[in-house]
Amino acid sequence: MAFVSSEPRRSLTASAVKIVIAGGFGVGKTTMVGSVSEIAPLRTEELITEASAGVDDLSGVENKKTTTVALDFGRITINPELILYLFGTPGQDRFWFLWDELADGALGAVVLADTRRLDSCFAAVDFFERRGLPFVVGVNCFDGAYRYGTEEVRGALDLGPDVPMLLCDARDKESTKQVLVRLLEHLMVTT
Repeated sequence: MAFVSSEPRRSLTASAVKIVIAGGFGVGKTTMVGSVSEIAPLRTEELITEASAGVDDLSGVENKKTTTVALDFGRITINPELILYLFGTPGQDRFWFLWDELADGALGAVVLADTRRLDSCFAAVDFFERRGLPFVVGVNCFDGAYRYGTEEVRGALDLGPDVPMLLCDARDKESTKQVLVRLLEHLMVTT
């Protein structure tokens, strides 16, 4: 006998939203996904080995020991009708071929920026601009790094006022939530 529920069925596409977290190598994408995920995040991190010498630029992140080689995945329930599925991209150039697949079906993105190596997020900004995928920029405030204002970073990235930008700490759940909320607000206006 089939089970019949008196509860209305929720449409999976109406309640599940795919969000991409992108940016350069070592900007904090894995940390951001992990800080807010209500499930144990899926991580595809591997140790950085001598094979990456001369391939990956470790300047500014010399103490980094692992790197994402495919994706990070996490989930956060905003309310019973809205669940965000977070897909973090790998940051090294050699893994950019994965970005198209990770962005397929996404409604929006977060570009995570590190002011110590701001040039590492240009590729992510360009990627989403070319695809017309709405995004916000989260400026990850690393300990010991000079704190630039959002307008200084906006100017350096040559972004118009239509791209939301905010300072954040990818390690902090509440800060990451604010970035995601700002993205959702932006999506409601642009889509």
